[in-house]
Amino acid sequence: LNEPLATAYYMKEELRQIWRQSDKAPAEKALAEWIAKAAASNVGMLQQFAKTLAAHRSGILAYYDFDGLSTGTLEGTNNKIKTLHKMAYGFRDTEFFVSAI
Repeated sequence: LNEPLATAYYMKEELRQIWRQSDKAPAEKALAEWIAKAAASNVGMLQQFAKTLAAHRSGILAYYDFDGLSTGTLEGTNNKIKTLHKMAYGFRDTEFFVSAI
């Protein structure tokens, strides 16, 4: 009964290994193997996600072209600023908004 959930969990853990590879060649191999394994699974969402990863393969592997540089922190900060902006809607004091950022 829980086989699809268990499969998804283990596949998630395997996917994390892609970013733990030493350089691009083993990561490319690991990604290709993961995509093939997910496509062969009987879990529809994993099959769909495998297609998405295959379409974005070059962008995913670009992580290794830039020594593991990630924009995650920047994107998180931008999301916090957007949230603050929504919360401050209607206030006239822009100095408070800037200091909150």
